[in-house]
Amino acid sequence: MTTTATPVLTGGCQCGAVRFALSAPPAKISICHCRMCQKASGAPFASFADIEHADFVWTKGKPATFRSSSIAERDFCRDCGTPLSYRLIGGPRIEIMTGTFDRPDRVVPTRQYGTESRLGWVVSVANLPSQTTLQNYGAEKLGSIASHQHPDHD
Repeated sequence: MTTTATPVLTGGCQCGAVRFALSAPPAKISICHCRMCQKASGAPFASFADIEHADFVWTKGKPATFRSSSIAERDFCRDCGTPLSYRLIGGPRIEIMTGTFDRPDRVVPTRQYGTESRLGWVVSVANLPSQTTLQNYGAEKLGSIASHQHPDHD
């Protein structure tokens, strides 16, 4: 991605030390339920946007890297620990964790992988009782919380 290109999507880690931009939409967006992705994300599954290296650039900072297998590396923020990406070593693409986008609503998964490790309860999550953050904490408590999270923009 050239520095003069207008980004299609942007994002970064929780603390803002690492930021990125895309010059073209992701080729595909997927969810992976495999055990390695569960451990890497600390969640029941990971969600990724698959991007050509030519359409991607780190715009601020440089992530740390963990070689999670003999074929792949995962990038993360060394300051706040946010998982950022999955990459096949020497591959043509980078897969960015969808939760790290400034507008994660614009990266909607269309396929699933690693379903042999999908947790049985995942399919029924939408039917669980739910509350907004305001309902959960209440206005007074929510108003007293000071966020140290980077805003969803540069």
